[in-house]
Amino acid sequence: MGKHSPTWLTLVLVAVVFSTAVGDVSAQIIASPPLAQRVLTSQTPANPRVQTIQFESKLVGKTLPYNVLLPVNYNQPDSMTKRYPVIYLLHGLTGHYTNWLEKTKLVDYTAPYEFIIVMPEGNDGWYTDSATVPTDKYESYILQELIPDVEKRFRAGSGAGNRAVAGLSMGGYGALKFGVKYPQQFVFVASMSGALGAASWTASDLKGLEFILRSLQSVYGSESSPTRAANDLGRLYRDLPAASIASLPYVYVDCGTEDQLLQVNRDFVDILMARKIPHEYRQLPGNHSWTYWDAQVQEVLRIAAKKFAKNV
Repeated sequence: MGKHSPTWLTLVLVAVVFSTAVGDVSAQIIASPPLAQRVLTSQTPANPRVQTIQFESKLVGKTLPYNVLLPVNYNQPDSMTKRYPVIYLLHGLTGHYTNWLEKTKLVDYTAPYEFIIVMPEGNDGWYTDSATVPTDKYESYILQELIPDVEKRFRAGSGAGNRAVAGLSMGGYGALKFGVKYPQQFVFVASMSGALGAASWTASDLKGLEFILRSLQSVYGSESSPTRAANDLGRLYRDLPAASIASLPYVYVDCGTEDQLLQVNRDFVDILMARKIPHEYRQLPGNHSWTYWDAQVQEVLRIAAKKFAKNV
């Protein structure tokens, strides 16, 4: 991050403060253990395709709701034995599980596709098991509680060929991290405007940006902590053994040309190119905003459909 940090971080902080004031999140940076108790499933009357699960996480020790968007034909008589692939769609910093349905036309965009969309609550946990808060296990939660619950509760296909994970900003970082740390779990991972340098950002990089600094310190601990090294996205892809590259899920990265995270994304894509990791990268007009993500999530859906189709 280094030399690029002061400009983009200052702008991001201003936007985060603004978004907090108005309730918007357009400035987001960015055998298993026993399953948690399953509780109420509610169905949104306005759209029977949408369900909200109030999930009680034993790992995190709190309710972590998640929204589910079902395919159009999910409950049709001729589809009752069909199992569907799943995209886990992650929110960004200061965001919540409701964002994708509230701030995009995701319901409309998914109408042509036969897969399930799951939108989990990640709070500000960077989809990482915290170095400082023992119960903030947002990485383990996704893998050990959320995915098994989805595959038991819904007609979701299992195995890597039926799973993708994507996200914006903090969620983009999380998605690409899941892809490299757990390649056996996903066929496709995607980042939109990803905060891809999160685990490597230091107090020097974040001078005057106390909100972001506190968030990262809570998750990653000290600048020399093992948690930082274990979750440094650039390092994970850069140091990946050559023999392991073939097992990675397909990687998609995009970022707006007016986004202050553009250089961070370009630096990461340089690693993908140097390692010859199969990927697709796009930089398009746009900034760190829901207008941009509303457009780009459509591309993520399109590519995910192709990757799922290859595994049918």
